[in-house]
Amino acid sequence: MGARKHTTAEKNKEAKKKLYFAKLNNCPSSPRKMRLVAELIKGKNVELALNILQHTPNYAAEKLFKLLKSAIANWQQKNEGVRMEDSHLYVKIVMVDEGRSLKRVQPAPQGRAHRIRKRSNHVTIFIDSRVAEETKVVTK
Repeated sequence: MGARKHTTAEKNKEAKKKLYFAKLNNCPSSPRKMRLVAELIKGKNVELALNILQHTPNYAAEKLFKLLKSAIANWQQKNEGVRMEDSHLYVKIVMVDEGRSLKRVQPAPQGRAHRIRKRSNHVTIFIDSRVAEETKVVTK
């Protein structure tokens, strides 16, 4: 690897240390249904988002609940000794991307067949601290 690639890789690695996220790949529900639930929690405090997801009856809400808990655990691992309540965590970004589609065939009248696409999605949740943002604004 060249020097330029090496320095770029090091910069990216340092930038990722300041990001707190969790990713779920190939979740077996359509991206459209997952986005409906993801919009409910975008920009909310983490405690409120967990409460919303816990009381939403969708299948997608269960998956997002576990994913958000995983993102919180990732934050705690990188910030040992810091209380979650003091840092005012919130859901910064929720990205729902289309995953692979399984193609299936359903019999149709007169010997024909219809194609059925069983969709899946990839979800990425980024959380951040409101306290850290306030200090960034003050220092500039």
